[in-house]
Amino acid sequence: MSAPNILVFMVDQLNGKLFPDGPADWLHAPNLKKLAARSTRFENAYTASPLCAPGRASFMSGQLPSATRVYDNAAEFASSIPTYAHHLRRAGYQTCLSGKMHFVGPDQLHGFEERLTTDVYPPDFGWTPDYRKPGERIDWWYHNMGSVTGAGVAEITNQLEYDDEVAYHATRKVYDLGRGNDARPWMLTVSFTHPHDPYVARKKYWDLYNDCEHLLPEVGAMDYDDHDQHSQRIFDANDWRSFDITEENVKRSRQAYFANISYIDDKIGEVMEALEATRQEAIIVFVSDHGDMLGERGLWFKMSFYEGSARVPLMIAAPQMNAGLVQEPVSNLDICPTLCDLAGVSMNEVMPWTQGESLVPLGQGVQRKNPVMIEYAAEASYSPLICLRHGRWKYTNCALDPEQLFDMQADPLEMQNLADVSEHARVLDVFRRMAAERWDLEEFDAEVRQSQAARWVVYEALRKGGHFPWDYQPLQKASERYMRNHMDLNVLEERQRFPRGE
Repeated sequence: MSAPNILVFMVDQLNGKLFPDGPADWLHAPNLKKLAARSTRFENAYTASPLCAPGRASFMSGQLPSATRVYDNAAEFASSIPTYAHHLRRAGYQTCLSGKMHFVGPDQLHGFEERLTTDVYPPDFGWTPDYRKPGERIDWWYHNMGSVTGAGVAEITNQLEYDDEVAYHATRKVYDLGRGNDARPWMLTVSFTHPHDPYVARKKYWDLYNDCEHLLPEVGAMDYDDHDQHSQRIFDANDWRSFDITEENVKRSRQAYFANISYIDDKIGEVMEALEATRQEAIIVFVSDHGDMLGERGLWFKMSFYEGSARVPLMIAAPQMNAGLVQEPVSNLDICPTLCDLAGVSMNEVMPWTQGESLVPLGQGVQRKNPVMIEYAAEASYSPLICLRHGRWKYTNCALDPEQLFDMQADPLEMQNLADVSEHARVLDVFRRMAAERWDLEEFDAEVRQSQAARWVVYEALRKGGHFPWDYQPLQKASERYMRNHMDLNVLEERQRFPRGE
């Protein structure tokens, strides 16, 4: 049996609560609904860290931020950490990335043989938080509520331009793969930046949700003093006091967000249409790096362990996995070992250091035994936070905050913290022991502080004198495109045509 082709779709900041069993019925997402019908759908999938770069490094490597040391959006992803692109490439795959992956550091490939676009965010240390300065806002890059008050309609934005380009290059690549000029199996990752804020959408998609019944969150805004300590830090980091958020702002932000899900659905449809037109078959994965609170509790964006931020959609269409719903909690840490399992590629040499596990057995009816682990050590935190999701329970802890314990079956909106309820003391004790087996919070905090301090020194040094950025520069080999005089025109026209001879 030949190795299967693999197509990975990653989106940014897509709330997994909107995918209880594929896209919610009211979402206008025909291409994703078509994919869902033939996929193993994971209702309770979680990010390894609710922020872009940490979540993506974990998704690619199968390792938590405490292992990759990608704690935040300005932490280097070391070239020595194997990713699924490395594993597959080593096994003979051609590996290609179109779009965002938020790699920080001079390595902008991390196992991809080819990268078709630059990234949408900077790859240097300039966005490094600083635990030595709790409460400091770095205004030029921290999120603020302007994304909410500025929500609306536009036909082109920075992010729309980027995702248009991502889809264009991905579609061209699929057509090129269909020509069959390279006999190797392929893995193509197509990574969009939507529906990440700003909450701005094209009118054709905005209008799909003019009569939407979901423009207000299930849990409305709460008073600052009624929030847990970490949520208060998120409010402060987002500069909420400088903005007056109205109900209309909330509705417009959510309408634009839903509209951008439909926009992404169209872009995914373009790539899928090229795949079908070229008669290629591929395993298909759809996932997000983290979610978006979308105004629940008054919180927006990510940085939280609450469901809107930490839960992500995950669907896998593969012959080895049954179409249907899996309710056991899983993680995007599991993607790397799952892709290797589906491709028949061994990870044995690094599995002792990998926290993810293959999801293939779950797609064959087997139940998961291990808890899902989540970490957060970036902006709006002053010390690392950890979370365990297992069975019906979710547990969180931080050296600075009281513990939290939620019964996700009885309380899916996470309104009642059971950590101080005596009848749940035994459950709390089990989670305390599981957490102690996996984390030393004091050591974790020290490692984050060391990393932050070192990066501030390096960043400030590299801004002096000559500046040589790490931004990826996509290579365009103009002399190898279309017709050139070192080519035979007859051979070229036949080779570049699909189907040939029809």
